[in-house]
Amino acid sequence: MAPKVLVSDKLSETAVQIFRDRGIDVDFMPELGKDKAKLLELIPQYDGLAIRSASKATEKLINAASNLKVIGRAGIGVDNVDIPAASKKGIIVMNTPFGNMITTAEHAIAMMFAVARQIPEASASTHAGKWEKSKFMGVELTGKTLGVIGAGNIGGIVCERAVGLKMKVIAYDPFLSEERAEKLNVTKVELDELYARADFITMHVPATDKTRGMISAEAIAKMKTGVRIVNCARGGLVDEEALAEALKAGKVAGAAFDVFAVEPATESPLFNLPNVVVTPHLGAATTEAQENVALQVAEQMSDYLLTGAVSNALNMPSVTAEEAKLMGPWVKLAEHLGSFIGQMTDEVLKEIQITYNGSVSSMNLEALNCAGVAGIMKATNPDVNMVSAPVLAKERGVKISTTTQDKSGVFDGYIKINVVTDQRERSIAGTVFSDGKPRFIQIKGINIDAEIGQHMLYTTNEDVPGIIGMLGQTMGENGVNIANFTLGRAGAGKEAIALLYVDAPVPASILKKLEDTGMFQQVKTLQFDVA
Repeated sequence: MAPKVLVSDKLSETAVQIFRDRGIDVDFMPELGKDKAKLLELIPQYDGLAIRSASKATEKLINAASNLKVIGRAGIGVDNVDIPAASKKGIIVMNTPFGNMITTAEHAIAMMFAVARQIPEASASTHAGKWEKSKFMGVELTGKTLGVIGAGNIGGIVCERAVGLKMKVIAYDPFLSEERAEKLNVTKVELDELYARADFITMHVPATDKTRGMISAEAIAKMKTGVRIVNCARGGLVDEEALAEALKAGKVAGAAFDVFAVEPATESPLFNLPNVVVTPHLGAATTEAQENVALQVAEQMSDYLLTGAVSNALNMPSVTAEEAKLMGPWVKLAEHLGSFIGQMTDEVLKEIQITYNGSVSSMNLEALNCAGVAGIMKATNPDVNMVSAPVLAKERGVKISTTTQDKSGVFDGYIKINVVTDQRERSIAGTVFSDGKPRFIQIKGINIDAEIGQHMLYTTNEDVPGIIGMLGQTMGENGVNIANFTLGRAGAGKEAIALLYVDAPVPASILKKLEDTGMFQQVKTLQFDVA
């Protein structure tokens, strides 16, 4: 059955057609963006929800979305999506951070020109029939120092454009490497130095607890007199009251804002001040950008629903279509290893340690970690998936660590999961054979070679004669067919284990018979999703 997607905001017909062309059943109902009740009523039908800014993916909507697997936001901002609620429900949230990069960067450059030459005020004056040529004395951008706060995707484009304008560009970004700074032809500086040196300051960072209000009265006091400030990133990054006072006092010569602390912004301390240019959040408002983000979100959602590829997700590691194909058996192995641990462990987990050896160590380990943790957590919560599992583990205070190793032993690569509780440690390792089938290769440090089936029986015992016969006879007498039988031991007369792959679940009555023999330390049925 084809996946079903609801488009509840205005996306281009071309984007909607992408879903159809990819074989996805799509309903285009842009009116639902403003009809919360109807959206809430219909959402249980859908595997995917494509939105812009009108639709609100609230916790209430997400909890009602019983089949939803992915929410795609055509644009970069996801203020209208409750990401924590989606993560707990196991729903991937995607955005499209690259579709409007150039458009937003160009708007910042345009705003910088506008405030440098007082273009809006000069235009209004001329339209009014005045000829106030001497009133609007501007400044050149050439030779001026531009301070860029945030040199990521959009900020990097602004840097390149500003260098082309012969500006001296300095940048503050904790994640900007020296190599990247050199490539952009900018100087990396600390924030206080940027404040002290910049003639113009432009912001290109997200709104977080660390960045909200970062340009405060204290920050403005550190700036040059006559600085001009541009914000086309996010509202709330600048204390608008403090900036208004600095503009009135002449400390700041001008400001250009496309975003505001409260939007829609019908009032602001910055309104009606001289040499303040304001626009109604137009950073992404070009025909090209709106089309790009719509097409991008349709492709991303289709890729995920049809192939498992994850792009630009905010609550899940990205996995390309090529990675999804290559890693599929390893993801399944990680889930099986985690599932074994989860089904065998009744105590509270303190730590999950995952080791990647050989060829698998160069794969997308974040995604493999999510698969392993999901396998563990499903034992107590069947609804957990790769998205929600890390959230659940974090809520429970479980520490997750990852180690990589060069190839060791006979296998080209393997994964080992070790868990720590207050009572014990438990470990299991596995690999993927050339036929693409996952196998268990070690349990509790004991080497085995076990095919993984849907229904399995696991036993531990001392290495003594009669165990194999007892297991085989008991299964046979009770009509349980054994598809595969694997044994392993720590050494002669020491601890031994057995894994039986059987055709049907082993009834509790048979487990009781095995336990009553006194030959086994542990008898446990296991279930694995091998579909």
